[in-house]
Amino acid sequence: MGRKSLKDVRRQEIVQAFYTIADAQGLHNTSIAMIAEEMDVNPSLILHYFKSKDELLLSLIDYILDKYLNIYRVNTDLTLIEQLEEMLDNLFSTKWDTLVSDHVYYSCYTMIFRDPVVRKKYKQLHDSLRVSLKEQLAQAKAAGIISVEDPEMTAKIIYTVLEGAYYYICMEPSKQKRQEIMKQYKQHALQVLGMNYARFQE
Repeated sequence: MGRKSLKDVRRQEIVQAFYTIADAQGLHNTSIAMIAEEMDVNPSLILHYFKSKDELLLSLIDYILDKYLNIYRVNTDLTLIEQLEEMLDNLFSTKWDTLVSDHVYYSCYTMIFRDPVVRKKYKQLHDSLRVSLKEQLAQAKAAGIISVEDPEMTAKIIYTVLEGAYYYICMEPSKQKRQEIMKQYKQHALQVLGMNYARFQE
């Protein structure tokens, strides 16, 4: 794999600085000048790499959506059932909070209602996550680990539960309470799959 160009490196640094300021100050309060101050550079340097704040914002969205994919990176050295368990454990946890700031994510998400490009990016992400889970469930079904009739529909149901749970816990200030809520929803997902919940308590 070749090395990244200086341009790619600088653009990535700018996007990361944008994310840092947006996390601290709010997305809509963040300006090019604030990003430049965070990086200790002239604002003209940022505009050299990004033609406008809108272009920079689209790169920020790519950045945060890419970070979400990390939740699906499981250890392929594990057995098939262990991989499925690890994926479900990752999904129904509060690890998402450590990947991406909720308020930055949802501030960007609101743009799907007025920007078709942003809507397409979010849809592609969510579609790909459903496909990943569907494929994992299909492999588990073929191996006799689970006995669901339709892995694709089951993946959609689990995601409906998951997304509703995360939408709800964003309003819960207690970290302990958020973890308890996710544990309850994880148990429900395991029941849908016919898997032994006790294995997750070991």
